[in-house]
Parts: sequence; C-alpha cells; structure tokens
Amino acid sequence: MNLELRAFIMAAVRHYFTKNGYLEVETPNRIPAPAPEANIEAEPAGSWFLHTSPELCMKRLLAVGFERIFQICKCYRKGERGRLHLPEMTMLEWYTAGHDYQDMMRQCEDFITTVARTIDHGKGIQYQGRWIDLTKPWDRMTVDQAFEKFAPEPLDTALRNGHFDEIIACDIAPNLGCAKPVFLYDYPAALGSLARLKSGNKSVAERFELYISGIEICNAFSELTDPDEQRRRFETEIRLRRASGKTTYPLAEPFLQALDKMPESAGNALGIDRLIMLFADTAEIDGVVAFVPEAC
Repeated sequence: MNLELRAFIMAAVRHYFTKNGYLEVETPNRIPAPAPEANIEAEPAGSWFLHTSPELCMKRLLAVGFERIFQICKCYRKGERGRLHLPEMTMLEWYTAGHDYQDMMRQCEDFITTVARTIDHGKGIQYQGRWIDLTKPWDRMTVDQAFEKFAPEPLDTALRNGHFDEIIACDIAPNLGCAKPVFLYDYPAALGSLARLKSGNKSVAERFELYISGIEICNAFSELTDPDEQRRRFETEIRLRRASGKTTYPLAEPFLQALDKMPESAGNALGIDRLIMLFADTAEIDGVVAFVPEAC
C-alpha cells in the first residue's frame, strides 16, 4: 500500500515541477569531489565518491543558463541509519534563479500543499496521532528564537561548546511543526554551508530547514555565488575533517570555477522518503521503501 502511495507522490512531484516550468535534469551519482562537510560522510566509489547531494553539479547547470531545474535522485551518506535515516535515500532538489530563501519558503509551502491536495489530504494530515494543519502561511521561527524558547543553553554557548547539532536534534526539533509546519531560519553564519550571508546582518546565513511533526523535511538556501568565500568555507571544513581524523576530499574545482557565473538563486534539498512517511502516517522510514540495507 505504501509503495503505491509512493509512486503516486512521485508522479505528483514531477507534475508540479514540470507544470511550473522546471526542467528535470540528471547529474552523475559518482563524482571526484563531494562538498566537504564536517558531519557528512561520503561513500567511496573507487577513487571517487558517491554524491551526498546533487548540489554541486546542479549549480553548474545554473551557471550555464538553466534557470529552473529539479532532480529526483538517490543520494548516499556513509553510516547514516536509523528511524529517519537510510544510507541510500531519495532526494528531491530544485533551484530557481532570481529567488531567495524567503521566496523558497513560499515555493516549499505551495509544493507540499499541492502534493497534499493531489493525494486527497486536503488541508492537513494525520500523523502519529497528531493533526498537522497544512493551510498557508506556515509558521516561521529564527534559530535564535528557537534557542531562547527550547534550548538548555544559549546559542552562543552551544556554538562554542560544539553542542549546536545535539540541541537542535534533541531539544528543539521535537517541538517544531507539531500543529503546523515550521520554517526554522537564519542559521548562524558559521553553519551557513553553501548559503550566502544575510544582507545587513552578516552574523546569520540565509538558510532554513522545514520541520513537520518534529521531522526535518528539507534544507534550503539563498545560494552563495562568491567563489572565494566558498573556497574559504570548503577549506575550513577540510581542516575540521582532518583534525577529527576523517577522510578529506579534494576541492571541487569545476564547481568553484563556475560559481562566479551562477545567478542569484535559491535551492532546496528535500527528503522524499521523509515526506512520504508523513503522508503514509508511518513512524519509520523503512515503511516507505521497497528495500532496506539489511535486506538487500
């Protein structure tokens, strides 16, 4: 039953983007250099790696003039396994030139509510005993506000002590999106990843995550287009990986060289498996895929 729902949702996703003028693209799964992130492990594939996200290649397509693109693909993250995690997951990623992260929040609302209507969920979903209201607009909360309301220590202290991710996962996320989806936005600049810093407030990055019933559904940015700044961030992540004894990756030079040609844009990476979990009212990600790693 859930596999039938999955197929229906996948068709609805493709219909939404093609109807709105997006080109479906395919990029390589096996790449020489993934984006270096301190807490994400790429799966080796010979002397190269399986991509953890199609982000770098999709942005190169933006740089050569494709302004509205989307992709549904498998992504691979070594060692990720749990109720909400698979080492081989399905990702929806899309990019829109001329937009920023505020525009992307509205796109995200429109996309998910359209899929919900398509599969006859109307104004909301019942998930694990909770009614989640999907009517727009959805709630918004800055990271700073979330720490003030839910965290056991201040944001600055959490960053200094390396507790940020733990507090988000254990103290903040379970309280988000329990009655209505919540966009958690304006991440600390140090956690900007590939997002640009906010105009007028360089202490935060134009990044958001969407939470529904305590589950992170997507991660989105106003995209950084400064190749020098992106190179510095990559080098910082490589140093962090080296210091913790993790595999270090080569710099993704073709991506860095394309950045100065990339238009101002917004991008979103959304976990399709988790979205289907919500619509299927399934507590574990295993319930919405045909095969799990242990059964392959």
